[in-house]
Amino acid sequence: VQLQASGGGLVQAGNSLELSCVPSGSTDIDFRMGWFRQARGKEREFVAAVSWNGGYQWYADSVKGRFTVARDSEKNKVNLQMNNLTAEDTAVYFCAADRMLCSGSNCYRSATFEYWGQGTQVTVSS
Repeated sequence: VQLQASGGGLVQAGNSLELSCVPSGSTDIDFRMGWFRQARGKEREFVAAVSWNGGYQWYADSVKGRFTVARDSEKNKVNLQMNNLTAEDTAVYFCAADRMLCSGSNCYRSATFEYWGQGTQVTVSS
């Protein structure tokens, strides 16, 4: 399974961006999908995740109320709508996927995602 993330770019603080992640290489589209980010000099951190059917979403506290993760099953992709961006959101954003069911915090632990994309840079200028 390959994951292609897109939609990153340079925006001013307070503006919005939408990232997309498209899985390929498998006819099975029922993946749990997640977004993680890594800022320069920092460890990778969880951002948001969505269950295989879109029924459950998980968010990091730092993005709750500003970011929305959603599946577009018709287009076989997952979007991350990011609003009211701040300089602290500057990072490389990675999408990840996994076929396994999850429970509790395992639903958004990076170690529980098997497939990873290459990342897309988001830069927020203040």
